[in-house]
Amino acid sequence: MLFLVLIYQDEAKMAAATADEQQTIGRDYGEFNTFLAESGALRGTATWPAGVSTIRSHDGKALVTEGSYQAAGDRVAGFFLIEVADMVAAIEFARRVPGVQYGGVEIRPVQG
Repeated sequence: MLFLVLIYQDEAKMAAATADEQQTIGRDYGEFNTFLAESGALRGTATWPAGVSTIRSHDGKALVTEGSYQAAGDRVAGFFLIEVADMVAAIEFARRVPGVQYGGVEIRPVQG
């Protein structure tokens, strides 16, 4: 089964992180990305801001802007797509996401 794992970050919490904490998160993500690549389950990934564009409606027309959609404090910081046996296995992958204390992780089954 395919699962989309969305990684959210709270901007205020990230801004309050010390330089050492941010460096640790960066190192941990490097290790996590290596784990994903070597797992054989990874099917795709993207990180913020990686060329993100957003489309919104403005006066009845589609307005395209560069950057991520930001309506509240949390933002999508990245995602990965994995192929594993079931939701239990997907949760085990998602538990390894570094820096969850600065946001959260959401797992969605991909249909089709």
